[in-house]
Amino acid sequence: MDDIDRQLLALLQQDASRSYAALGQAVGLSAGAAHERVRKLRERGVIRRTAVDVDPAAIGRGVLAFVMVDSTAWVGDSGDRFAAIPEIQEAHVIAGSASVLVKVRTSTTEQLQDVLRRLYAIDGVSGTQATIVLETFFERPVTP
Repeated sequence: MDDIDRQLLALLQQDASRSYAALGQAVGLSAGAAHERVRKLRERGVIRRTAVDVDPAAIGRGVLAFVMVDSTAWVGDSGDRFAAIPEIQEAHVIAGSASVLVKVRTSTTEQLQDVLRRLYAIDGVSGTQATIVLETFFERPVTP
């Protein structure tokens, strides 16, 4: 990966709907060369997907919580059980005092409580500690 690839990634993270002509112009390439670079970044798995950034509050998912999940047994093979809970946006096996860290978005704290109940239904889960976000200063993509 060279500096042009990094520039292309940064531009796409700002606005993935940019045309290849606009991308090429911004980095000093033709539209075809920019397209080929982006295609190779996709093939190599550097670009995993293209997505739309939706405001969670605008669609009724204004409650954000990070939940530390404790376990009495290894839950690292339970990713599908965590993924089956649609309110969970991310789930990470972690080292430390807990086993898994999940990012949850719901409409209400009552719905968050229901998510916690469903977490307890996963084999091995023995406890949770939820931290509710009051305000998000910023979220940023990975810097290329």
